[in-house]
Parts: sequence; structure tokens; C-alpha cells
Amino acid sequence: VQLVESGGGLVQAGGSLRLSCAASGSIAGINTMGWHRQAPGKEREFVAAISWSGSRSNYGDSVKGRFAIYRDNAKNTVYLQMNSLKPEDTAVYYCVIPYQGDYESGFWGQGTLVTVSS
Repeated sequence: VQLVESGGGLVQAGGSLRLSCAASGSIAGINTMGWHRQAPGKEREFVAAISWSGSRSNYGDSVKGRFAIYRDNAKNTVYLQMNSLKPEDTAVYYCVIPYQGDYESGFWGQGTLVTVSS
């Protein structure tokens, strides 16, 4: 499985960005896809995840109400719409497919950097 993220960059506080993650390879049967992030000097943090059908999604407390995850299964792509960005959202964002429900054992993309200036 290969995951390729895109869409990161520099944005001012209060702005928006949309991240994309394209999956390829042996992805048949994959259900959940999600996003994690890691800020400098901090541990990785769960951001959001979505089921295959898109009917179920969940979010980390720090992004609820500001971020939205959705997917296009025809394109094997998951998106993360980030609104009302804050400087504390600055991090490397990773697309993740969990393995048997475990993210650490799953498939990770290379990450895309999001920098929010104040």
C-alpha cells in the first residue's frame, strides 16, 4: 500500500487548507482511512478517521468543528478540509490506514507539512 499526501503549505491563522491522500497498491478491502499529525517536539496525535462508506467519521477533540474528513472511493482518495486554522495546528500531517484496527501497525504516508502563522 502506498499513500501520497499533498496540499500542505503555509497559511495564516484563520485560513483554510485541504489535504489529499491518494492510496494505491493492495488496497482492496481497506475500510478506515485517517489522518494523524505530529507537531515539533510533540507526540503524534489522532486527527480524524472515516469509514469506507463515509457514513462514520470521528475527530480528535482539538479539531472538532473545524476540520472535516471525506473520501472519494472512485479515486481512492481521502481528504481533510481544515478551516479556522490556528498556529497550534502546525504539524506534519500523515495519512494512515490502520492494520487490524491499529494505527501504529498500519500504513503511513510520508507526511505533508502544514504551517499556520499567527
